[in-house]
Parts: sequence; C-alpha cells; structure tokens
Amino acid sequence: MLKATLRSFLAHKGRLLLSALAVLLSVAFVAGSLIFSDTVSRTFDRLFASTAADVTVTPKETLDETVPSGQTLTLPASLADRLARVDGAAAARAEVDVDGITVADEDRESVGPTTGAPTIGTAWNPTERSPVELTSGHAPKGDAQVLIDADTADGKDVRIGDRLTVIGQQGSFPVEVVGIVTFTTTNPGAALVFFDPAAAQTKLLGDPKAATSISVDAAEGVSDTELKRRVADALGGDAGTYELRTAEEQAKSDVEQLGGFLDIIKYVMLGFAGVAVLVGVFLIVNTFAMLIAQRTRELGLLRALGADRRQVRRSVLTEALLLGLVGSTLGLAAGIGLAVGLIELMGLMGMNIRATEMVIGWGTPVTAYVVGLGVTFVAAYLPARRAAGVSPMAALADAEIADIGRPLRLRAVVGSLVGAAGAAALAGCAMSSKTSSAASLLGLGVVLTLIATVIAGPLLVRPVIRVLGGAFPALFGSIGRMSQRNALRNPRRTGATAAALMVGLALVGGMSVASASMTRSFDQQIDKTLGADFVVQNGNFVPFPREVTEKIRDTEGVGLVVRQQLATIRVGLPDGDRVKTTAAGYEPQLDKVANITYAQGDTAAALAAGHLAMDKDFAEDHGVRVGDKLPVEFQGERRAELTVGALTDQESAEGFGTQGGIYFSLATLERFAPGGQDAAVYVNAASGTSDGDLRGSLEKTLDPYPQVQVRDIADYKELVHDQIAVLLYLVYALLGLAIIIAVLGVVNTLALSVVERTREIGLLRAIGLARRQLRRMIRLESVVIAVFGAVLGLALGLVWGVCTQQVLALQGMTALAIPWGTIVAVMIGSAVVGVVAALLPALRASRMNVLAAIAHE
Repeated sequence: MLKATLRSFLAHKGRLLLSALAVLLSVAFVAGSLIFSDTVSRTFDRLFASTAADVTVTPKETLDETVPSGQTLTLPASLADRLARVDGAAAARAEVDVDGITVADEDRESVGPTTGAPTIGTAWNPTERSPVELTSGHAPKGDAQVLIDADTADGKDVRIGDRLTVIGQQGSFPVEVVGIVTFTTTNPGAALVFFDPAAAQTKLLGDPKAATSISVDAAEGVSDTELKRRVADALGGDAGTYELRTAEEQAKSDVEQLGGFLDIIKYVMLGFAGVAVLVGVFLIVNTFAMLIAQRTRELGLLRALGADRRQVRRSVLTEALLLGLVGSTLGLAAGIGLAVGLIELMGLMGMNIRATEMVIGWGTPVTAYVVGLGVTFVAAYLPARRAAGVSPMAALADAEIADIGRPLRLRAVVGSLVGAAGAAALAGCAMSSKTSSAASLLGLGVVLTLIATVIAGPLLVRPVIRVLGGAFPALFGSIGRMSQRNALRNPRRTGATAAALMVGLALVGGMSVASASMTRSFDQQIDKTLGADFVVQNGNFVPFPREVTEKIRDTEGVGLVVRQQLATIRVGLPDGDRVKTTAAGYEPQLDKVANITYAQGDTAAALAAGHLAMDKDFAEDHGVRVGDKLPVEFQGERRAELTVGALTDQESAEGFGTQGGIYFSLATLERFAPGGQDAAVYVNAASGTSDGDLRGSLEKTLDPYPQVQVRDIADYKELVHDQIAVLLYLVYALLGLAIIIAVLGVVNTLALSVVERTREIGLLRAIGLARRQLRRMIRLESVVIAVFGAVLGLALGLVWGVCTQQVLALQGMTALAIPWGTIVAVMIGSAVVGVVAALLPALRASRMNVLAAIAHE
C-alpha cells in the first residue's frame, strides 16, 4: 500500500501542484510574519538593551496617552548632581528628549520622516552606550548649532553648513548643521537632531533647570538592581513622584511602546495567513474529492485485491500529508523571502534592519509545518473517508463514479439549522441596544452564516446557475447550453469551487458597506457639527506650538480663532467605573465654530470654571446627572473634582470621537494639565473677507510651518475618508489574496474536470465541435461558477455589512450606505476571474488528440 500510495502521488503530482500552492501561500504568510516580528523584536531588544543607562529616572506617567497632548513631563536637572553623589554611582547626566518637533529646510519643507515616525530633539551627551557616533563635523555649541543623523541627512539632502528651522513646543528658531552622526545600531526610523545640552533645555523645554530624565551609571561591581535601590533611598520621600528603571526594565518598557506597531504588522500578516488557510481548505477538499472520484476504479481494484477500508483511507491521507510536507517546505522558504521583503520595505520607510540579522526561531518551522500539514490533513479527511467507502464492485463499472447524484438532504438539514442560528444571531445584533453584546452577536452570526452558506452552497447551485446561465443558450447556442449543464452536473464540486471566491467577496462586501456607512455618517456629522470656516491641524494630528496659533490670529482677514487642546484623563463615575478617555478643552466662543445640540445645559455651563460636558448616552449608562461632581485624574497625578454642567446629544455616542464625549474649558485644562499644545485651531473669516481670500492668507502665513494644514469642510471630510480608506485597502489586499487562491481553485477544478471528461471531449470533437467552441464552452463554465461565487459572497457580505452598520449606529454612525459601484465592479471582476482561470484548462482541452481522447480509460 505504501508503494501504491507513493506511485499514485507521483502520478498525480501535476494535479496536486495547485493545491500545494494554496498550502505554500498559507505557510508563507505564517512563517513570514513570525520571522519578521521575531527579527524586529530581537533587533530592538538589542538596541534598547545596549543604549539604556544602568538606572533611568523619569517623571512618573500616571496615564498612557491615547492621543498626544504635546505636554512634556520634566524633572529638575539638578537631580543629576544629587544622584551622582549616590554611593555606587559612577556618573549621572540630565537628559533631554523631546518628541514631535518639526525641522524645516530653507525651502520650508520638513526634513523629518514621512512614515509617521517622530523627529526627536535631544541633548548631545555622548557615552559608550550612545546609539550614534559623530562621523563628520564637530559637536554643537550654543543655541544655534545642531547635529543630524546621517540617514535623515542623506534622505533629505542636508549637509554640514545648511541652515534649518526647528519648530518646537516653545516656538521656532534657526539653527546650523555643524555635524553628522551615524547610527552604530539599528535606526528605528526616527529623525534625530542633537543640541548642546544647555540649548536643549532652553530651546526645547523652555527651562534651563529642567530635564526629561536622569541617566545614572553604576560603578564597577555595583549591580543595576542595587543601584536602583540606592537611588530610591537617596530620593527619599520624592521617590514616589519618579519612575526608576534598570537598564533591563527600561529596555523592556521601550520594547512595549514599540510593541503596538509590531503587533499591527504581525496580526495583519496572520490575517492574510488565515484567509489563505480558509480559502485553501476549499481548494484542497475539492481537489482530493475530484481525484478520488476519478480513481474510483483504481480504489475498487485495491479493495478487490484485499485492501481494507482503513488502508485505503490511510493511503489517501498519506498523499495529503506528502502534499502538506511539500507545500510547507516550499512555504517556509517563501516565508523567509517574504520576511526579507518586509525588512527591505521597512528600510525604505526609514527603519533600517539588517537582513543578515534575521531570526528564525525553532517555533517558526514547527508552526509552519503544523499549519501546512494540519490544513491538508483536515481538508483531505472527508475525501479520504469517502475513498474508504468505495466498493470492490466499483472496479467492474464501465465509467468512473464522479460523486454525481448523491442526495443533498443532510446538507439541507444541517445548513438550515446552522443558517437559522446565524440569522437569529444577526437579528439579535440588529435589535441589541448595547455595543458589546451587538458586536458579539455580529461575530457569531458572521461565522454561522458563512458555515451555513458553505454547507448549503450545493443546494443553491441549480436554481442560481439556471438564472445566471439562462441567457447562455440564446447567446451562444448549444455551446452555452452545454457549459451551463456542465456547471450543474456536480453541485458539490461547483459549490466547493465557488466557496473559495465567496469567502473573499463576502468579506469585501461587508467591509465596503461598513466603510461606506462610516464615511456617510462622518460626512453628515461634520456637516451638522462643524461651523468654522477653516480648521488648522497637524497632518498626523500631532499638536503644534502656540506660536502657530498666534500667527493665525495676526493673519489679515481672520475674525474669530478658537483653540482646542486634548488631554488623556481618567474619570470616576457613580456606578464605580473609572474610565480612561481623551477629553478636549475649548475656548469660550465654541458655539461660534461648532453646532452642538444639548440635552441639558448649554455651552456656557459646559465651559464654566470647574465644569465639564458629557454625552447623554454615556451619562445614562453610568448613572451621571447634571450637577454631579466627578473625580477626574490628569497626567502627573493631578486631580480635580469637576461638576457636570451639560449633557450633549450629538447623535454620536462618542461625542467628539472619544469615549464619553467629555470636554471642558481650555482654562480648566491648562490649570490641571499645563504645558499642552494646540491640537486644532478653528478659524472664521472677518466680516467682508471671503473664504477664498482668507484661505490664501492663512496658507501664506503657515508656509513656514510644514507640519500644519488649512482645511475647510470638504478637506476635513477627505481627511476622514482617507483614514477609513486605510482599512478598506487592507480588506482589498485580503480580497486579492483570496482571489489568487480562488483562481487556483477554479483552474484546478476545470483542469481535473477536463481530465475527467477526456472521453466526452473526444467524442464532442469527433462529431464536429471546433477547438474554438470547446475553449468557449470551458470559459463559459468557468465564468458562471465564478459569478455564482460572487453572487453568494456579495449577498452574504451585504447582510453582514448592514448588521455591522447597526453596531456602528450604536456609536452614532447612523447612516447606511450601499456602495453599488463597488458591487457592480466586483461582479464584472468575477466574470473576468472566470475567463482568466479557464485559459489554461481550455487550451489544454482544445489540444487533445481526438482519437486518444476517445480511447481514454
């Protein structure tokens, strides 16, 4: 049996190739994501471990910022002198590191990264642990000299002697590049600008006595842990206001901050792997089912010669494992190549990771082979059981039994039950009034309805394809009629082939409806809420210095300016919850730039001293009423008790896009969270000034500040659309992968179908069917199968999308939009997919020798 199995596998290796490609893609994405994330993690582990001081003292951050406020926490620089005297300390330095500065060249163009990585201003304190070394020029001296990293200099064509403008929290000032530094370790992608230490304090922090951290080096023989304990003892009662970390703890903290970015890449890659696995299962099941149907006589002969059911089943599963082994091995190699490609891509984005330092842990190949072998084993199990059921008498049949005519009653029952459960979950989602329960029911409903559609797909083949191919006889005559009947011949095969395409299109259909509904909802909300002529914001929502706001106020034609600042807070609620969220602070003229609907109170009450406003739905959920006093914690453990002055009703459960929709006066925010920068400035034109004239004046004023843009309502909508489009592009990429594997499935099905119908094709050719007509017949069959998958997928996706919109409606996004253009384009694209998938099988069929085909057994 083992010899027979190996010979059978080698005899059908061409037919199994496309299934192996599905395994390859699945494994490649799994292995590539693991190798890439392990490599990046190891690289940054080494970077942070080699550059962290033995003990680092920083101001205590009580709240992790979800949205940047522009606030820089500081501590006294004199603390370095105090800690340098600690027994066991070799040295202590006051450090200055400020994220979010902007550096512009003489053409007023930013020289910072365009990838979202920060531009960091830091004090030049070179040590053995410094991640850079001075390779040309000299160290900065005074307020007007800086060093810049070589990667930024090369990318933005900056040279020694160039004049730059630094725009920091304290305002803008000119500097001259006097030296270039080169990374001795991995460049994390940020742009680094080094200042004289005193200049960094005065220019970046605005305080010559402040620092952002203190680095303490241990004397020989003193461990980091022991030095940390001694530093804590030296700080005494002040230790509670600072965060003390050893080099290992600091490195771990830095890695955790980077972890969110790495996790996004890893989960996106695993998402691709999941889609590849799911769609690949359909392809493998179909391939083995068809191979077993074609080998009915062969398996019957094996049974007649004495092979029992267990041996036949084991033989088919062994072939599947061999397929999985080949696919997994090739997939692991492809995954390594994919990881190299991602590393190179990161290099183009400024994150220079060396491919020579690639990490392939033992878990990666183990996972790759578990996925590859597991997918093929599971997918081949049902066909293997069916093979074991082949009767010895089947060897005496004149034709192969192609699994045609078996009743679909069991599928009908199981599909109906699972479908009913899925429909009930989706109905519950639509009727739910709580976001958490609605989202859970949506997820359950999506899974169950997808399973039900896959199970019941063959039941839908005959009624749907009769409609889809109904015009074929009229348009293409007997060729069209035969192509339609070929697709109807085996509903199980047609349903399984179409299922691969259905999965991807259902995902796209659902996400397209959701994104279109989100876009329309935001458009309506912006039209209803935004009352300012223009909004000035940073391109990536990073706050900007007050200097920019003052320049706007002084611009000709500006009538009213209202500032907005953001801060992360934690608010205590009557029901016992303590919610961390982002709150906004506004100037008193908020009513003149925003249209706010209040359920209780008004803007004056909301922005009164010591007051706040909150969304009414959030307030109802937590038992908050107007007049309640709520404990609010700000950054740096500053605490206040604020009175609820107003409740808003903005048709958006999240108010201004944050949980609870909390806002208060800018004076309140600056009292408890000082040092923040403006996140946005709302501008109205003065009387007699047109919007066009004001826009021109504002753009001229802001020309020296490349980090900010002037936006009107249309621009603001476009910005929101672009943010939503990022998610949609990811879905389209998933669709592309699903389509690639689905095309492989259609090609495999048609190729095996052509082999199965070799004698039939020979007879058709013998009675006068032309090669061109044969190719057309196979193409039409492919097109109707692909369109059938598209119809099922889009129908399912539309249902998912509508239910998703109901969940979004609980967050205030009440508009429902169906992107008909996308749906029509997908239908047309599916027909094209069918044509492309049929090219090779049709060509092969048309080149068959007629006599050899008729004599085929």
